[in-house]
Amino acid sequence: MSSKDETGWLIKDVRVIDPFRNVDSIEDVCVDGDKIGSASERKDYVPVDGQGLWLVPRLIDMHVHFREPGFENKEDLQSGSRAAAAGGFTAVCTMPNTHPVIDIPSLIQWQQDQAKNMGLVHIFPIGAISKGQQGQELADLYQMTRAGAVGFSDDGHAVMDARLMRAALSYSTTLGRPIIQHAEDHELTAGGVMHEGSISQQMGLGGIPEEAESVMVWRDVELAGLTGGILHVAHVSAPGSLEALEYAKRRNLRVTAEVSPHHLLLTDAAIREWNFNPVTKVNPPLRTEGTRQLLIQAVRQGLIPVIASDHAPHHQDEKELPYDEAPFGISGLETFIGAIFSVFMVDGLISPLDLFRRVTVGPHKVLGIHYPGLTPGAPADFTLIDPQMRWVVDGKKFYSRGKNTPLQGTRLQGRSVATMVNGEWTMRDQEVLK
Repeated sequence: MSSKDETGWLIKDVRVIDPFRNVDSIEDVCVDGDKIGSASERKDYVPVDGQGLWLVPRLIDMHVHFREPGFENKEDLQSGSRAAAAGGFTAVCTMPNTHPVIDIPSLIQWQQDQAKNMGLVHIFPIGAISKGQQGQELADLYQMTRAGAVGFSDDGHAVMDARLMRAALSYSTTLGRPIIQHAEDHELTAGGVMHEGSISQQMGLGGIPEEAESVMVWRDVELAGLTGGILHVAHVSAPGSLEALEYAKRRNLRVTAEVSPHHLLLTDAAIREWNFNPVTKVNPPLRTEGTRQLLIQAVRQGLIPVIASDHAPHHQDEKELPYDEAPFGISGLETFIGAIFSVFMVDGLISPLDLFRRVTVGPHKVLGIHYPGLTPGAPADFTLIDPQMRWVVDGKKFYSRGKNTPLQGTRLQGRSVATMVNGEWTMRDQEVLK
């Protein structure tokens, strides 16, 4: 494939899976400059053979940790953006638990400026709910919204103060931005490092009960009802949380949730299989097989409208500490598509259109971001996927600085082979697209 020039691109005979238009069909897709073009208007496009590939517009991961500023040894905007492009994403939402915390408008603007300069991925910043993520005083949500924040979260730290959470949800009704809660009762999780159950008891590790999450979700759902606020629950992992979401849905509350691929693919048995290796340590922790199946059903039924990676890279030295001391978090951007394919596509549990709705339309609706899909004049943001490609995960080859993945050595099916943002290829597999 030659480098992009003024002639544009024509991806021929590709299977277009466009949840924005509810389309699943074989089409020719044209790229004219930085926009989707029309084949009927021009004939000088560079052809690309799309047979056997899927083309999906504007994949967005609404939960990533790029660590900059302050923790660039774990990840920075450049390495994180490259990992996102390699994973097939055209847009990401960055969490604010950096140093300093992203809790002022200038830092929101700085992240966006950096993303534009790099041109690898759209970055939609999420600002902190409270100043310094201390959970004591609201940050200036209004000014951060004006600067471009698409939501607010103290991710990594639950907002424990119900009055503060009520105030944040009240503001969300005016700002039109979701309050994204990392649902965790810190008193119930104290000392815990994995799911509380028979395996944690056998291994002698401190347990984190599912109720530590669900009691917070229930509280926040009630506060959303009280205020009319916009609540989004991050990385759901508990049956009680699903019951709270069903309750919110029956009451027509403005409540949504996401689930992460590792909670759909793995269970707490992975900690035993990895023999206490902290590569499996994540918060919320990997749960039981029963809970995993409930989460899969919640995605299939539409109760959970978003799948997000919770990409949380760490330096290798940190992940080599004893299990009790190692930090929570795994790197998930570059295994995302293979992981969700392995859960849903291999056994035909859901249609491709419905699956990718959870990574396109779903997060766009939650965040209030408009994208029209593959229509002439729309930004040329899309991903080419080889649904039949079988590959083995090797964290050492990640673009991310965080090489920590519990999927190391796992054979997955389905992988991104090219990513385009604003008409520019940000990643492409030269062996597939010649």
